[in-house]
Amino acid sequence: MNLSVYLARRQQRVNSFLEGCVPATLQPEKLAHAMRYSLLSDGKRVRPILAIAACEAVGGQIARVLPFAGALEMIHAYSLIHDDLPAMDDDDLRRGRPTNHIVFGEGMAILAGDALLTEAFRVMGEATARAGGRQGAAVEALVEIAKAAGAHGMVGGQVADISAEGTVPDLPMVEFIHVRKTGALIRAAVRSGALLGGARPRQLQHLTRYGELIGLAFQVADDILDAEAPSAFTGKNTGRDRERQKATFPAVLGLPAAKDHARSLLADALETLVPFGPRAEPLAEIAHFVVGRAC
Repeated sequence: MNLSVYLARRQQRVNSFLEGCVPATLQPEKLAHAMRYSLLSDGKRVRPILAIAACEAVGGQIARVLPFAGALEMIHAYSLIHDDLPAMDDDDLRRGRPTNHIVFGEGMAILAGDALLTEAFRVMGEATARAGGRQGAAVEALVEIAKAAGAHGMVGGQVADISAEGTVPDLPMVEFIHVRKTGALIRAAVRSGALLGGARPRQLQHLTRYGELIGLAFQVADDILDAEAPSAFTGKNTGRDRERQKATFPAVLGLPAAKDHARSLLADALETLVPFGPRAEPLAEIAHFVVGRAC
């Protein structure tokens, strides 16, 4: 398959949906501008596309998963806004342009992130109310995403990440942080797509494992890119993890071993997809893409 074509088509579906979630006419106007600045920026849309691809892998239709895929991107956008704040990672560059608080100020950036997170649950709640006979799966997906975004997942991982700054990390610490900070929402994306697509228990088990492996591989690759890729490639400032003494995979393993670890995670992720045959080809190609960025 042609991954570039697949990604472009799914990105277009997601972007069109997101336009309607946060219209330019939303009031107050300044809030709308701040929300749209981060939400509609030139991102890869990995999380929503993983949800769509997982839904397709079990024979589901994109329309069923699209509101949840869009909500995942809204939650991710909120997390990036808050992650870049001076009180967090204090970054001034994201996706190749100034971060939200640099453009709109700290107060508005915080509120834009708050609004994106809350609106994500409105979008999923409305979709769940319309789900009819598939309402049970929609409720499961909503709870899955909520758990991954909160204290059990992303927020808990952020707390552990901040607490680990300046310490001497080991591999269990780094994995604890990133299974939650990055991996939880990616796992939830895959699981929610599978649930909404009508996955059978065995299929859900395989895709859950895929989500766990690719979520960790995504963070390993990001850590490698932060260490050695130029800003023109990543859209972020290079070497920020090292400057802030972050607990990262290269810090613990070294760059060569971190790359080996990413390739091992990729191999294991691909193995989980074998039972799905050609329908899982997009998931396999996305896994190659995620790790290939850095290795």
